[in-house]
Amino acid sequence: MNELEERKLQVEDYNADHIQVLEGLEAVRKRPAMYIGDVGERGLHHLVYEVVDNSIDEALAGHCTKIDVTILPDNSISVLDNGRGIPTDMHEKEHRSALEVVLTVLHAGGKFNKDSYKVSGGLHGVGVSCVNALSKHLKADVYRNGIHFVQEYAYGKPLYSVKEMEKTDYRGTRITFTPDETIFNVTEYKYDILAARLKELAFLNKRITITLTDEREKEDNGEFKHETFYSEEGLKDFIRFLDSGRTKIMETPIYIEGEKNGVPIEVVMQYNDGFSENIHSYVNNINTIEGGTHLTGFRRALTTTLKRYAVNNKMLEKVEKQKIEISGDDFREGLTAIISVKVAEPQFEGQTKTKLGNSEVDGIVSSMVGEMLNFYLEEHPKDAKEIVDKVILAATARHAARRARELVQRKSAFSGGGLPGKLSDCSSKVAEECELYLVEGDSAGGTAKQGRDSHFQAILPLRGKILNVEKAPQHKALDSKEIQNIYTALGVSIGTDEDHKALNLDKLRYHKVIIMTDADVDGSHIATLILTFFFRHMRELIERGHVYIAMPPLYLVKRGAKERYAWTDEERDSIIAELNGGNSDAKINVQRYKGLGEMNDEQLWSTTMDPAHRTLRQVTIENAMEADYIFSMLMGDEVPPRREFIEKNARYANIDI
Repeated sequence: MNELEERKLQVEDYNADHIQVLEGLEAVRKRPAMYIGDVGERGLHHLVYEVVDNSIDEALAGHCTKIDVTILPDNSISVLDNGRGIPTDMHEKEHRSALEVVLTVLHAGGKFNKDSYKVSGGLHGVGVSCVNALSKHLKADVYRNGIHFVQEYAYGKPLYSVKEMEKTDYRGTRITFTPDETIFNVTEYKYDILAARLKELAFLNKRITITLTDEREKEDNGEFKHETFYSEEGLKDFIRFLDSGRTKIMETPIYIEGEKNGVPIEVVMQYNDGFSENIHSYVNNINTIEGGTHLTGFRRALTTTLKRYAVNNKMLEKVEKQKIEISGDDFREGLTAIISVKVAEPQFEGQTKTKLGNSEVDGIVSSMVGEMLNFYLEEHPKDAKEIVDKVILAATARHAARRARELVQRKSAFSGGGLPGKLSDCSSKVAEECELYLVEGDSAGGTAKQGRDSHFQAILPLRGKILNVEKAPQHKALDSKEIQNIYTALGVSIGTDEDHKALNLDKLRYHKVIIMTDADVDGSHIATLILTFFFRHMRELIERGHVYIAMPPLYLVKRGAKERYAWTDEERDSIIAELNGGNSDAKINVQRYKGLGEMNDEQLWSTTMDPAHRTLRQVTIENAMEADYIFSMLMGDEVPPRREFIEKNARYANIDI
């Protein structure tokens, strides 16, 4: 059979019988990642957000004031609200209960009817039906019209028609679901991940009480772990939280609220003495991490309004004489801002579908922010002067940064220079398989160099603690020898003068950047300093999944010729019990590793660097708001919140306090 005949047969063999029609929610179960992002930890938690978003929609419509989220002992989730309750009457077209329609038909629900909901959240808009499809069991309890209704499902299919139960005075909906372990590769819910999102929702939707209870864990007082999230002033409280670790240069934040062309807009902004730009934007409670038209409109209004005010008040004459031009970035240095808009029909785009594309929103936000910001500046001349002085300082520093940046670029391996002298590079030039270890100290760096696989593992020793970029302008960061070495080793470029914060990862030389430090307080501090640098100056490196933390063992447990490594205290105790063999009199030897240099090259390879046996923690940004707060709090000047955070979280870290 020749090639032409073979192709003809393939075409004839591809007919209607090969077209698979997925009924109901089968499409969701077949391709779950299309609907919830992935089937890992992020997708698992996204199920909760979809259910909570339904309750938030009720709150936005003015019918709900309280949402209770509970993690049940078997990792099931219960979400209870005091909204109107999902309708249970017969759906005219579907000839079944409206509750069953909402739970089994994609894109069904009141949010598609503008009379029911003016705006609605939900990243993908597939709601609770998607959650139902990906749960091995889901139970809906509806309290409506004085009656308790109930219906249960298995893998998205109803087990029975809606039942009428007892009479009740309560009004609302409870959704209880158990994720399907055949779909998800993790099924354990993380309290802190849920708490961060619920706290965020409470800030974004003022005067709604949201609770989180974990029935898997009891506190010292015998009560289940529990938190209540409530914000009286919404975004004003939000910015106070975000900036709690920073020194403000304004007495009160600038607050803008209003509605234009049917789009509700809420903005809060505050300047601090820091050097990073921290703008968080939201559309219908969704964190638009890639920005979009609302962010573009805000930035343009900020630059235009502030520059016009400064020129009109002759505040820029000094820098103009020095021929220092002020750019848009200068107006945003040291700025923390939160932009929240509600759009009836949002169009999301971008790599993660979190970039707003509605063109009309740009002009709406720009117009309102410009008008109200101008009014604020005229009414608050003292704050206005502080802001403009900060902008001038930023512009002056940016010009100083240009020289430092050009120095780094000249030294880059991709602009004719050489690699850092301390870098022990790998022989492979295939970036996808290459790893760069950032190692604490020359001594540990030497051990790692001896123990590595030189084909794909490169070693860059770092001397001491790198610069704390949270408290330094960009030109100081680029003056730092260790930071220059990181840029040069990675092979990335930093951007042009007009867009000096951009990062070009096209020529990234390693697809795994692994932070490897000692398992003690100093090592944890160094790792945090490196992560702060990546978060503030190379965030895209984290967002693309390139940053990891190595996990060297904490203990070597020996009995005679037998020896085992342990990464946690619990694992150490288990190994001791196993090696004892029930004989409590046996003298087990336990060595606590505090430094990488305490291991020889073979031990370091087998425990920490060998891909077949090592454990790496990938660094991700699950919640940009929480990450921004934590870095500013840990690396800022305010001591009390840092001490409280360390005391609360020390048990999760491999450090001795």
